[in-house]
Amino acid sequence: MKVLVTGAQGFIGKNLVAWLKQRPGLSVLEFDQDNHPQDLAAMLAEADQVFHLAGVNRPRDEAEFQTGNVDTTRLVCAELLRLGRPVPIVLASSIQVVLDNPYGVSKRQAEEVVRNYVEQSGAQGTIYRLKNVFGKWCRPNYNSVVATFCYNTAHDLPVAISDPGKELELIYVDDVIAQFAQELERESAPGGLLYREVTPAYRITLGRLAELIQSFRQMRQTLYVPDLAVDLTRKLYGTYLAYLEHDDFAYTLDKKCDPRGCLAEFVKAAAFGQLFVSRTAPGVTRGNHYHHTKTEKFLVVEGEAVIRFRQLSGGEPIEYRVRGEDFRVLDIPPGYTHSIENVGAGELVTLFWASEVFDPSHPDTTALPVLAV
Repeated sequence: MKVLVTGAQGFIGKNLVAWLKQRPGLSVLEFDQDNHPQDLAAMLAEADQVFHLAGVNRPRDEAEFQTGNVDTTRLVCAELLRLGRPVPIVLASSIQVVLDNPYGVSKRQAEEVVRNYVEQSGAQGTIYRLKNVFGKWCRPNYNSVVATFCYNTAHDLPVAISDPGKELELIYVDDVIAQFAQELERESAPGGLLYREVTPAYRITLGRLAELIQSFRQMRQTLYVPDLAVDLTRKLYGTYLAYLEHDDFAYTLDKKCDPRGCLAEFVKAAAFGQLFVSRTAPGVTRGNHYHHTKTEKFLVVEGEAVIRFRQLSGGEPIEYRVRGEDFRVLDIPPGYTHSIENVGAGELVTLFWASEVFDPSHPDTTALPVLAV
């Protein structure tokens, strides 16, 4: 099956092409503004499905709305009619078709061109009136406030907000692509024109959007992970990371070092607790304390250690010998004093998880040796 994508180098086009190229049995034909109109005719002669995504929304001259949105659509549909090929077409339109601004008018006219093509050819036509789409590869300072906020925040530039209370309705580019993909499964659908919406859609104010994206940048200092159980937050966080410069992917954790070795907090979340990592010198023991409520997990990732427990109410110490190559996790229950000793020849590297973020004013940590002194 051959699929033609117009506007293949645009924001949505790039995402769709990347998805299509992963699918077996699909051949992708890419048309963009660098191509010659003759290339379009040749591609339309082969295509079994057309995704018409090419368009203009921020031109220097308003006349480009006509050429970029209406004339290009007319060229695609006229050529398919000339070829006598009732090829299914998906048009990326906009919710702004209900407005009387130049952009909305041009998208409305493009929809009418597709309607005429469907009526004359008997082909299947699908129109998506897209809301504010965000995601990776979207141009900042162009048509997406999310892209602009992400870019500016990632580059430590100010974020300008005219009305923090203004509410937006956003859709995520991968959700758009997922629904576009479903069109390929409707090969036997009868001819006619359909209107579809992309779901889910997310409502958020400009002020909250800026605050959330800026918190992603601050995470490198606070270590607090956003609430990724919230669908919109998870998608915005991934989008933000896509706007980092290539030399800004890495950052250094704040280390606390003493003769025993070094320890650094990694990530925190109120609903998750926190992760931290330590490097411990040979012969050194960490811990020898207990918690009343807080629980932990120890994972030795390099070296060899003995982890010891003793219940507060009495009894003999319990020992576990672990090595980095074992990938063995030790649960640390409350009410047990515990310690970890480096018994190997080299440095011991351990990953720790705690069920609570450490609070210096309420540490829930009381010193008590596991072994009798």
